[in-house]
Amino acid sequence: MQGYNGSINTVQAVEVMKSKLTLWDASAVLLAVPVALPVLAILISFFGGSGDTFGHLATTVLPDYLLNTVLLMLLVGVIALMVGVPTAWLTARYRFPGSRVFPLLLVLPLAAPAYVLGYVYADLLDYTGLVQTSLRALWGLSSLPPIRSLPGAALVIAFAVYPYIFLLARVSFSQQAANHILVAKTLGADSGRVFWKVVLPVARPAIVGGLALVLMETVADYGVVEHYGVQTFTTGIFRTWFAMGSPSGALQLAACLFVIAALLVTLEEMSRRGQLANPVAPVPVALEALSGWRSWMASLICLVPVMIGFIVPVTALLLDAVAEGDALDVARLVSLISNTLLVALIAAGICVAAAVWLAYAARRTEQPLIRSGIRLATLGYAIPGMVLAVGLLQPLATFDRSLATFILESFETNIGLLLTGSLGGLILVYLARFLTVAFNNVQSNLIQVNARYDEVAATLGAPPSRILRRIHMPLLLPGLGAALLVVFVDVIKELPATLVLRPFNFDTLATRVFRLASDERLAEASTAALLIVLLGIIPTLFLTKR
Repeated sequence: MQGYNGSINTVQAVEVMKSKLTLWDASAVLLAVPVALPVLAILISFFGGSGDTFGHLATTVLPDYLLNTVLLMLLVGVIALMVGVPTAWLTARYRFPGSRVFPLLLVLPLAAPAYVLGYVYADLLDYTGLVQTSLRALWGLSSLPPIRSLPGAALVIAFAVYPYIFLLARVSFSQQAANHILVAKTLGADSGRVFWKVVLPVARPAIVGGLALVLMETVADYGVVEHYGVQTFTTGIFRTWFAMGSPSGALQLAACLFVIAALLVTLEEMSRRGQLANPVAPVPVALEALSGWRSWMASLICLVPVMIGFIVPVTALLLDAVAEGDALDVARLVSLISNTLLVALIAAGICVAAAVWLAYAARRTEQPLIRSGIRLATLGYAIPGMVLAVGLLQPLATFDRSLATFILESFETNIGLLLTGSLGGLILVYLARFLTVAFNNVQSNLIQVNARYDEVAATLGAPPSRILRRIHMPLLLPGLGAALLVVFVDVIKELPATLVLRPFNFDTLATRVFRLASDERLAEASTAALLIVLLGIIPTLFLTKR
């Protein structure tokens, strides 16, 4: 009887904890507000006026922006699926030459930003590039189709982002029980029929989730499409703001792109349904050994994406860096590296801390206000960095002007602009962009912590901060390290937001690469591009081994 009363008290304590709005929960909402500012500014701008700019865009270039963006998404999605799914299936279920190392090699393209691959292949495959010049000299072949085109941009982006599909699909293929496959083969199904009718439907949620991430990265790309002359929403936003001088028109274009991003978020969430369906006890899967030409074909299928997505571009960068490279002195190069590491480490630390705060608030409470605030704050990864940066400029400028006016009138002191064009504004847009990445990592680890720990601690009167510090943080440390590394790599590679919001005379490796590549000084850009890849490769390999 005593135990029965104790369990009722525990349940009551937990119910009170989840229904009562505490200072902790309120602070989580306050934390979500500045992160959600760019999203809110974009949504508000959709109903605001932009003069005749948006009407002019809608009747001239907007249809091209929409068509090119959709076509680019379709091409990248198809190519990434054709690369990611077969390689995931081969490495998850078969033994062949190189099968042990290919799971690591196939994720290496994540260390290289798509725009770096784009610059390398534009240099190699242009009419005056090494490949076409060699083909004309050796065999007298006519020119190849232009690489600076929508299909060319799609190929480059696809081989940079296919690892998202590969990773999720491979995990699904590896975790599937062998029972289904054994039963299907017992009933006479061959390997092809087993794959299409049994394995692929079970892996569908993981594959669609990876595809959604691929499409989000495609929509967010600016470096490749700008360099390849493809008119998409991201290039249109940049041109409308900086060339046409219409911030409101750029924000309304950003709102159109936000609709596409929201659809992709919905697709990703729908893909999670049914991931845990496995109604029978799992039987471990024994890897099947391939022999003869099949084994070498499997090796070739896995080698081609590694060659195109990593080995060829990195080798080209290395040769250019050794032969010519950037003419910067050592002090300037060290400054670029230190600036990159500075913003990456600060942004990663803040993102992880904010993610822990929000994830724990979501665990503690069922309050609709809290959950809505967290949901809004974690939409950023689906929104291109260009959109977030443009959406953040106006709120920051308004805040700076109001604060400067207040201090000038009250204390007769001119403080200037504190956030606009400062490191703080840049970190804030990184937080808005990459908080989702850290939040998903932290939340997935927090879900694995038994809720009974919280219930017992709440019954004993422990406040939320103590429960988090004494119970959850020790259990979350491995997951926090992974979240920190993911955000660190993403910030190093981020280009559009850095271009728009970086402080005056503050350059990173990404902006250095963009500036030189825009001037067609691709050999000089190789040094900074190679450093970006090197900074990203170690965290990428570490996360893969986990």
